[in-house]
Amino acid sequence: MLKIQDLPVEGYETVREAIDEERGLHAIVAVHSTVLGPALGGMRLWPYPSREEALNDVLRLARGMTYKAACAGLDLGGGKSVVIARPEDKTEDLFLAMGEFVDSFGGSYITAEDVNTKPADMEIVARRTQHVTGLQGRSGNPSPYTAHGCFLGLQATLEEAYGDADMSGRVFAIEGAGSVGSIYARKIAAEGGRILVADIREEAARRLAEETGGEVVDPEEIRFADCDVYAPCALGASLNDETIPRLRCRAVVGCANNQLAEARHGAMLRERGILYAPDYVVNAGGLINVYNELGQEYNEARALAMMEKIYHNLKAIFAIARQEGVSTAVAADRFAERRLAEAAARSEAGESV
Repeated sequence: MLKIQDLPVEGYETVREAIDEERGLHAIVAVHSTVLGPALGGMRLWPYPSREEALNDVLRLARGMTYKAACAGLDLGGGKSVVIARPEDKTEDLFLAMGEFVDSFGGSYITAEDVNTKPADMEIVARRTQHVTGLQGRSGNPSPYTAHGCFLGLQATLEEAYGDADMSGRVFAIEGAGSVGSIYARKIAAEGGRILVADIREEAARRLAEETGGEVVDPEEIRFADCDVYAPCALGASLNDETIPRLRCRAVVGCANNQLAEARHGAMLRERGILYAPDYVVNAGGLINVYNELGQEYNEARALAMMEKIYHNLKAIFAIARQEGVSTAVAADRFAERRLAEAAARSEAGESV
């Protein structure tokens, strides 16, 4: 039996926890904001060591989705769900229960695939709720689009750091050879970039290195490799007190969420002269893609055209950082918060958001 309880969290509209012992579900959904529209965010399945760590992760991810949608110019809010489980524990019953949990939000939260969940899992979820995206036959797997958006962000960052977007001869340290990181690396290699790659799955790293003519680096050393761009494409918090002083790159442009362990680490990167492309700005391609199936027939060309905003928005954020003397992380927050404030003001005035 599915048991749902509300968790009061300051600054979040709705946070709920669900447990169904019979079907093996323990999950948390956080809705950070619906100022711009319904909260859309993926369903992450991970063997969190504790409930507290799962809660902390879903809160960080949900907030990031609010800012991601705001920066991308989408009429969406921010939300996320986490399922506390190992990948090998996935069952049909678990996802049916999760579909019921998502449906309990009445459309204020819309889910999609994320780490350790796939379109096939979302098909099962969709048997219990209509509030799910990224299904087969519609926008599908968002990974290629997330990688494409990051690549657009990389071009803008290289222009800011080096004066041009030429990748030939430059070195890119890719941390994570998963579905997004591997596509991102291949796109860079196709432009002449030299790839260094690390993954906790040695076989995945070796395979990607062979495909790109790159080199495998130990996962413990990839963050400190001598490179032009460090690209975190695995889990978050790789930019922290221990790693930032040891970075040997000119810029950070990766696909992972929540790359900064704490907000203050954006300033640390700025002090070191390392140009940081805020993660929720550059990795918005997947969100933009699934947005294009909501309330309309999915059109890939339209979605790709909307992703061009990533390049232009990042340029605008770099300009804010220069003009206001702040880190790019702070500049991105300000860029998003201005849109959220404008939407809130229109809503209070009775105007359409």
